[in-house]
Amino acid sequence: MHAPRQARPGGGLSMALGAYVIWGLLPLYMTTVRALPAVEFVAWRIVWTLPFCFAILAVTSGWADLQAALGDSATRLRLVASAGLIAINWVVFTAAVNSGHVFAAALGYYMNPLVNVALGTLVLKERLNARQWIAVGLATAGVAVLAFGAREMLAVSLSLALSFGIYGLIRKTASVAPLPGLTIETLILLPAALAVAAWYASGPSGSGMAISPSQGLLVALGGVLTGTPLLLFAGAARRMDYSSLGMIQFLSPTISFVLALTVFGEELRPAQLICFMLIWSAIALFVWDLIVQRRSAAA
Repeated sequence: MHAPRQARPGGGLSMALGAYVIWGLLPLYMTTVRALPAVEFVAWRIVWTLPFCFAILAVTSGWADLQAALGDSATRLRLVASAGLIAINWVVFTAAVNSGHVFAAALGYYMNPLVNVALGTLVLKERLNARQWIAVGLATAGVAVLAFGAREMLAVSLSLALSFGIYGLIRKTASVAPLPGLTIETLILLPAALAVAAWYASGPSGSGMAISPSQGLLVALGGVLTGTPLLLFAGAARRMDYSSLGMIQFLSPTISFVLALTVFGEELRPAQLICFMLIWSAIALFVWDLIVQRRSAAA
């Protein structure tokens, strides 16, 4: 079994960027599966993530790591907690999007990086330099502007931010590599997912997988779109300071907001424009600082 890796400046940046770009573009995919209730769709995401994990384990010969993780009681306990948190996160996010509260969902993921910074500094005792604290201040101001305009849905946003923030902290500190960890999380959630899928299949509307062949393929694609960014995220979390990982996460909801404006035709409000300006300034400053650290380490 792999021990947790020490964070190093700039390490895992490409993994973090890959995960957050995929998550940022996810609303485009979500529009193709809106025919399914939120809970049923999450159940199928879990079901189809497992064969994706098994396929990668087969290609990479990762079965030994999986067996080692399953044999460690402390690791299993941590992954039970992380599996529950990510399931809560998925259900809340899907329900919010399907009910038209996209803004509240996006706000949750704007809050999440600040949760990461708080957990990184308070729990992991990470230290930020002056440039990074300036970036955190800019981002906090931007999120505050958005939160002021969405007070009635703040509970949704906070539940998303806290569930994913604590999930990431558990995955960072668990003594398990990304792929075995995701596989075990999926196995933990699988019985409940199969029960939910069977319950919907027995109802009047039938299974969402049976709506049409094309719809079934799109739902199955959810396994790849679920597993890939989570693997990248877990890998980045093991290689980066948790505070730094959180700040890069601002990329994901910003992409979703840009999609809302350019693809879904939502109106750009002044609060959103101010938020964009502050958060993109924070992202640019934080990425620049990571690049400087990487070059210094290479030198």
